[in-house]
Amino acid sequence: MKKVSRKKELSSKQQEGLLTVLRERFEKNMSRHKGLEWTKVQAKLETDPGGELWSLNEMERTGGEPDVIGHDKKTGEYIFYDCSAESPKGRRSICYDHEALESRKEHKPENSAVQMAADMGIEILTEEQYRALQKLGKFDTKTSSWIKTPDEIRKLGGALFCDRRFNTVFVYHNGAESYYAARGFRGSLTV
Repeated sequence: MKKVSRKKELSSKQQEGLLTVLRERFEKNMSRHKGLEWTKVQAKLETDPGGELWSLNEMERTGGEPDVIGHDKKTGEYIFYDCSAESPKGRRSICYDHEALESRKEHKPENSAVQMAADMGIEILTEEQYRALQKLGKFDTKTSSWIKTPDEIRKLGGALFCDRRFNTVFVYHNGAESYYAARGFRGSLTV
């Protein structure tokens, strides 16, 4: 999926509030981004050519608690992941994608993970990204999160999700149309 370019903007008061929250989280969780400096991250965010602040605000608004987890030295971009302890509360009870949503005859959820991520301008974590996140802490010990599902699996009606139980990261499968109160999705944003 391509990165969605957003024309959404935040007021200067909203930007200031979001940057304060992000800075405080960054400083509280230095183990997630050793060797990185907030002033450089903030300078990058303040240029905001593609609506990244708006997308980060959507991650925050839906309970994702985004934080910097890496820096691409070649491009100079910073990588944010949802770092909430459990799957973001504002993104739960959703099926995997639009096709799955449309296939439900009754009791349809309000949205799908793929559509919500696109609307927010973020990407759903892959299995590799999810496992990398779990090296930074213990996430989804009571919930689970949809992950980017390979086309071969999706074409057969399935979708993948992960969680952490017994101090181990598990990858599971379900029908893409399924949804549960404890399953959402985690996203990433490159700025």
